[in-house]
Formats: sequence, structure tokens, C-alpha cells
Amino acid sequence: MTSKTLKNVRPMAGPATDLHIVEGRFAAAAPEGAEVIDCGGRILIPGLVEAHTHLDKSLIGLPWYCNEVGPRLIDKIDNERAVKVSLGLHPQVQSERHAIELIATGTTQIRSHVDVDTHHGLAGIEGVMETREKLAGLVDIEIVAFPQSSMMPRPGTVELMDEALALGADVVGGIDPCGIERDPKGHLDAVFALAEKHGKPIDIHLHEPGALGTFSMEEIIARTKAHGMQGKVTISHAFCLGQPDRAVVAALYDALVENRIHIITTGSTSADVPRILELKQRGILTGGGCDGIRDTWGPYGRADMLERAMLIGMKNNLRRDDGVELALEVCTSGGAAIMETEGYGLDIGCRADCVLVEGETLAEAVVIRAPRKLVLKGGKITAQDGTAVVTAP
Repeated sequence: MTSKTLKNVRPMAGPATDLHIVEGRFAAAAPEGAEVIDCGGRILIPGLVEAHTHLDKSLIGLPWYCNEVGPRLIDKIDNERAVKVSLGLHPQVQSERHAIELIATGTTQIRSHVDVDTHHGLAGIEGVMETREKLAGLVDIEIVAFPQSSMMPRPGTVELMDEALALGADVVGGIDPCGIERDPKGHLDAVFALAEKHGKPIDIHLHEPGALGTFSMEEIIARTKAHGMQGKVTISHAFCLGQPDRAVVAALYDALVENRIHIITTGSTSADVPRILELKQRGILTGGGCDGIRDTWGPYGRADMLERAMLIGMKNNLRRDDGVELALEVCTSGGAAIMETEGYGLDIGCRADCVLVEGETLAEAVVIRAPRKLVLKGGKITAQDGTAVVTAP
């Protein structure tokens, strides 16, 4: 691998310096003849981390989809499952298109929830696995086997989840134990049993708000403790943490801290969301993600974790520079910590996964979201001036 020197670069908006890369990692010095890249005094941050998305569902590159879906969560789930075929949605092609847009904007690792259901079987898992292999070396893709359409009401789904994990999925997914599954005990029994059988972590979608979400979160916490899975369980969305009753939330915080349960937020505009400043103060690991973008659920979103940092900051009413920097932390080191990424960061010895961004400060970089000047994965250039080095299908 070619050695590099990133000349005149400002790590995390600090003083200008030179950084060296040898064999894909930051090093104290580079050998003679190393490639020199003049960074022009720009800011260098670690690779952006997309910790919650759905690569298999995006409609990027397809004709415009006219959304006439009902307002309930189950309306969106049922419609999506039904129209995947009529829309010609190919999980490998769509996941590759989506992932390449993320590469272009500076993402170096992705956690994608991929549907497993009795209608489409393992097609999504197989498609995203193919994309993962195809883009190896450009971006790391972690796959969550995700029972979007539910497990308990659809016999055969648990067995398909088992097959997906044996095939190579990395994480056991789950969804609203009460609101979608209508069987919190059965659902959580199945999720934790699969995790124990395959030795995998867990990431559960929890959209349920208020008291219902509190109940489900308490049940997830109790299972985490009973199964000794502290540090291996993530709750995505966790809307109940945004509820007005802050005394209830404080008790949930205590239990989350005790059991080292992580939170991933998308900064949803349509629901109360976890307050990232409180999570930071409590020491609860928090990551961020774009969720579904340009799909049958809604037309909005871009595959850009700097944009997501801005949206999370806005949703949390973070206006000070240190607040905007926290939103960026959620979309970088927070997600990396949850995914237990080895060697993440800009220190000597860390993997050279990094992004060159424009701006005087980190907060300005988030706000202006200029095209990424340079993206490196393991010291290899993966994108320049907002364009990935590979072309989408």
C-alpha cells in the first residue's frame, strides 16, 4: 500500500500539521518517497459512521415513486413489502447505489438493517452481502437481520432470521415488541435466543412512545441483564426517551447506564427523540443514522452523515458550537464505539479512515456541508470533491 503524507491539515479543527499514513494506518513518519497530499489547511475528521440505515430499500436511481401510503407505521410496512416487486427494487443494486452515495460524502462504515420476512425470504440479506463484498476496501458494511414485518404474527420468520445469521448477518434485529409484534415476551424471547445461539449483538427498533415505549424498554433492559448481554444491546430510535415525563426518563437512563445499553438516533422530525446532550452527560453511547432515505416511506433524505449531524443538532435545539460538535460526535465516534470499531480515530496507530472537510471550525463544517474534498479508507482514496472513485450501477 502506498504511504502518504497529509500536509497542512487540521485534525479536528486544531492547529495545522502533517499526518503520515503507512500500511493503512496513521504513523509517526512516512518513508522517503511517500505521496504528499496538500490539504490546504482543511479540517480532517475520522470517517463518518452511518449507524442506522436501510440499504436494501432506497429508491435511488429509480423513477419517482408517488407516495400515497396511510399514516400508520404498519401502513408503511405493509405497503413496502407489497410494492418491492412492482417497483423492480433489487436489493443488491439499490444497496450499492446507496452505499456509493455514502462513500462520496465521507462515510467509511455502515450498519444497515436489512429486511427478513416470509414474503421475500433472504433476498435482501443476500443482496446486501453481495454489495458488502463488492465494496470491500471502500466501506465496511455491518448487516442487521431485521424482521421489519414482525416475527410472532408471521410464522416462519424466526427460522429465516436464524438462517440469515448463519449466512453472515452480523447483528440480531428486532422491532416494537408491543406495537408491531403484539407479543413482547415472545418477540424478546426469540431475539435474545438468536443472539445467544449465534453470539451476535442486538439492535432493536423501538418506535413506541410514552408509557408503551417505557414498558418495552424496561423489558429489553431486563432481558439484557438476565442474559448477561451488557454492552451488546442497542436500542434504535428510542422515542420514549423524548417523552415529557422526565422523571420516568431519568429512571430509564439509570437502567441503561447500569446495563451499558446503547442508543442510536436519527433525529426524526415526526417524533420526540432522545436528548443527546443528556445521553452524553450520562455516559450512554449514542450513534446516529439517516434511517431510510428516498424510499417508499418518504421522499426525503440524502446519504450524508454531515447533513444528519445538522438535523440531529437542530432537532435537539443545539445552537452553540459545542452542541453542534456533539451532534458530529454522534455521527462519528459514537457510532464507531457502538459498532466496536477497532482503531477508530486520528491518533498514531489508528486506521486511516478519514474525511477532509471545509470550514474554519467543526461546527461550520457541519453547517455548510461542502462537498468532501477527500475521503480515505485505510489510507486508500475512496472519494474526491464529492464523487466516489467507483460508479454506481
